[in-house]
Amino acid sequence: MGAECVTIYDVEKCEKTGCLKVENFIRITATPEQTEEVGFEVAELAREVGFIALYGDLGAGKTAFVRGVAKKVAPGAAVSSPTYSIVNEYSPAGERKPTLFHFDMYRITDEDSLYSIDFDAYFERGALMVTEWSENIGFALPERYIRAEIEKLGENERKITVSLVETNG
Repeated sequence: MGAECVTIYDVEKCEKTGCLKVENFIRITATPEQTEEVGFEVAELAREVGFIALYGDLGAGKTAFVRGVAKKVAPGAAVSSPTYSIVNEYSPAGERKPTLFHFDMYRITDEDSLYSIDFDAYFERGALMVTEWSENIGFALPERYIRAEIEKLGENERKITVSLVETNG
């Protein structure tokens, strides 16, 4: 992490979502590159969990975060926002099998629209899944996932709260 990146550790009980456990860490970043570094750092745990649910306003830095994740799990992949395609698949340079699925759920508003993109089938393909605008698919999140909330504090400064969430199922 760069010198301007601050880390705060916290563990708390999550009552709103019925979690059994939520382990948080918070990063304050000052540049898009630092936001990418946090994504890179989170990617290691994410490989074990298999799913990252991103939350944040337009322009918060969700795609920058995913660029960092991709540096770890799909090195050399050219990451872009899947706004119009709904999902982008990324593979490490020179390989064909995707290791990362990057979804933009902004236009997904109900179970029917999620079903229409065959979302459930992606779980079977064995790659890490990352969803932007995860608040739109709360009903479809897995029982265990990483929640990353990105909050704009200023023009470039961001507060990133990362939690491991395990639900009662």
